[in-house]
Amino acid sequence: MSVTNRFKAALQQRGAASFMVAALVLGILVGLAAALLVILVQLVTDGSLSFSDWTGWGIWAVVVTVPVGMTASWLIDQRWGPAISGGGITETMIGLGLHGGYLPTSKVLPKIMATAATLGTGGSGGREGPIAYIGASIGSSLARYTGFDHDRIRSLVAAGAGAGIGASFNAPIAGMMFAMEVILGSFAIRHLNAVVIASVAAAVTTELIVGEDHILSSPAHALGSPVVLMLYAALAVLAVFVGILYLRALDLTAASSLPSRMPKWSRPVIFGLSVALIGVAWPQSLGTGQNFLSSLLRLEGAGTYVWWGLALIAIAKIATSALTRAGGGSAGTFMPALVIGGSIGAAFAIVMQQAFGIDGISTGAFAVVGMAATFSTIARAPLTSVIIVFELTGNYELVLPLMLGAALSTYLGERLHPDSAYTIPLTRKGITLPKSEDIDLLDTVMVEAVMVPHDGGLHRWNTLAEAAEFFDVTSHHGAPVFDDTEKLVGMITLSDIRNAGGPSMTATVADAMTREVITITKDVPVATALARMSSLGIGRVPVVASDDPLHVIGMFRRVSVVRAYEQALSMSKGKELYRERSRIRSQPGADFFDLTIAEQSALSNSDVASIPWPEDIVLVSVQRGTSVLVPHGDTMIRVGDRLTVFGTPEARDEIRAMPPRKA
Repeated sequence: MSVTNRFKAALQQRGAASFMVAALVLGILVGLAAALLVILVQLVTDGSLSFSDWTGWGIWAVVVTVPVGMTASWLIDQRWGPAISGGGITETMIGLGLHGGYLPTSKVLPKIMATAATLGTGGSGGREGPIAYIGASIGSSLARYTGFDHDRIRSLVAAGAGAGIGASFNAPIAGMMFAMEVILGSFAIRHLNAVVIASVAAAVTTELIVGEDHILSSPAHALGSPVVLMLYAALAVLAVFVGILYLRALDLTAASSLPSRMPKWSRPVIFGLSVALIGVAWPQSLGTGQNFLSSLLRLEGAGTYVWWGLALIAIAKIATSALTRAGGGSAGTFMPALVIGGSIGAAFAIVMQQAFGIDGISTGAFAVVGMAATFSTIARAPLTSVIIVFELTGNYELVLPLMLGAALSTYLGERLHPDSAYTIPLTRKGITLPKSEDIDLLDTVMVEAVMVPHDGGLHRWNTLAEAAEFFDVTSHHGAPVFDDTEKLVGMITLSDIRNAGGPSMTATVADAMTREVITITKDVPVATALARMSSLGIGRVPVVASDDPLHVIGMFRRVSVVRAYEQALSMSKGKELYRERSRIRSQPGADFFDLTIAEQSALSNSDVASIPWPEDIVLVSVQRGTSVLVPHGDTMIRVGDRLTVFGTPEARDEIRAMPPRKA
C-alpha cells in the first residue's frame, strides 16, 4: 500500500484522533499556500518596481501596472470563476451555509494567481480574504477526501479559513476567533479543537518559510492616564462613521449600473486606471498598505505626518479598495480596514496633540485602537479585532481602550448600517444564509411549545395525606401550592412529604412545602429552563405569566425536556433538508425533468428508500395512471410510473446510466 493510501486509510477511520491529524495536515497545507501567495505577491511587486525603474516613470508607472494586473485577475475569473475575483469571505460563507461545506479545489491556484496579479501590481486590498477562501477550499477538499461527516466538514472548512487569517498575520488566536465569529457564527466547542490546531500549524509554517518581514507587526503601547479612555471612546465613534463610509463605497461600486453600459473587458481597465490615478496622488493607498501601516504603529508623536494628510489617505484607501474589487481584482477588505482605521486613529491623535494641546498620548496607540474600531465596524467581529491587536503588539497594555473601541463601534455600526462587508453581497443578491445551530439544540425550542397546561395543584391548608392522594391520582411527583386567591406560594414534592414524616391528617402542606420557588415564563428557551432546574436538582418548574410571577399557567417537567429534544431534532433535520435543497437549487443547470420507468429499469419494483439516488437530486412526484403520488420512503416504484425529479443534468445522466434490472 502506498504512503498516500495509508494516510487516506488512517484518516478515514474518522475517529477523534484522525480528525485532529486532519486539522494538523490542513494547517500545514494552508500555511504552504499562504507562503506561496506571499512569495508570488512579492515577485509581482518586484517586477512592477523593475518596470518603473526601466521606464523611468516613477510612481506614474502604476497607470500601466494596475490596469494590467486587474485585467489579468479579470481574465482568470472569466476562465475559472466565479469566486476568483473579490475577497473570498462571502464566498466561503455561501459554501458553508448553502453548499454543505463544498468549495471547489480547482479554484485554489487561480485564486492565488489572481490575488498576486492584483496586489503585486498596485491594486488596493488585502491578501487575508483570498487566503481565507483558499484555506477553506483546502479544508473542504480534505474533508471530502477523508469522508468526514457534515459537522466535521463544517469544522475543517472554518478551520481552513481561520488558518489563512492566522498565517497572514502570524496571529493564530485571531485566526481562530475569525473562523468562529465570522465564518461559523458560532463558538460551539466541537469546532474549537480543529480550528485551533489548523491556525497554529498554518502560522508556524508560513513564518518558517517567509519569515517575519512580510507579516504586520507593532511595538507595545501603554495606556497612560485612564482619562485618555474618553479620547479613545471619541475615536471609536469617529471610526464608526469612517467604517460606514467604507461599507457604502463597497456597496455603491458593486451595485453601480456603469459596468452594464460598457464592454466587460473595459471594466478592469477603467477601474484600474481610476485606482492608479488616485494612487499617483496618494501612493500609500495602493497595494496592501502594510509598510505604511507599520510606520504608523511605530509613531510616538506626529512624525512627518499631518492630520489632514492622513485623513486624505484614509479616504483614498476607501476609494481604491472599493474600485479594485469593482474592477474584478482579487483582494480582501480586511487589510484596507486596518489601514483606514490606523490612519484615522493617528490623525485623531495628532489633532488632540496639536490643536488641543493634550500631551502624553501616543500616536501609534491611537492608530492601534483605530484599527480595531474600524475593523469591528466593517466586519462586526469585535473579539477578532481585539485579539488580533493583542497578537500584533505583543502586550496587553491597551486592553481597556481596545475593548471599549471594539464594543462601541460594533454596537453603533449595527444600528447605523445593518450589513457587514461580508453580508453586503448577500443582501444585494437576496440570499439569506441559514443560521448556525447553537451549542445546545434545546435553545431552539421555547417552553411554551412543550409545557404541560396547568391542571390544578394543592393549597396551603391541604393535609399531607390529601397531598399524597393527589400525587397517587395524578402520578405527579411535585405540584405548585396556592393561597386563597390562587396565587403561587410554594412547591411540594413527594420527597417533602417523606421528609415531614409521611402522609398525615394533621400536618398541612404549608408545613412541608418549599417557599423559595424557581419559576420560568413561557417565552424562554428550554435550555434555560433546564439550567434552572439543574441548579437546585429539581424535576419540575412552574411556568408563570410574564406580567404576573405568581399566576401559574403551566408546568415544565422532565417529560417536557424529552418532548423538547424530539422537537429540536426534527427542527435540526428540517434545517439540514433546507440546506440540501438550497445546495441543489444553486447547482448549475439544475431543473425539473421526467423519467418513465421501463420494464427492465433499475428503479422498477424498488421502494424509494432502497434506491441509490445520486447526491444532487430530489424526487418530487410519481404519476401512476391518472393519479399523482407524493413519494415516501416505502413508496414502490412500478413499471410505467412517470417520475418528476429535480436535479442537475449530471444526476439525471447518472440515473439513466444505471444498469438495467436482470430478467
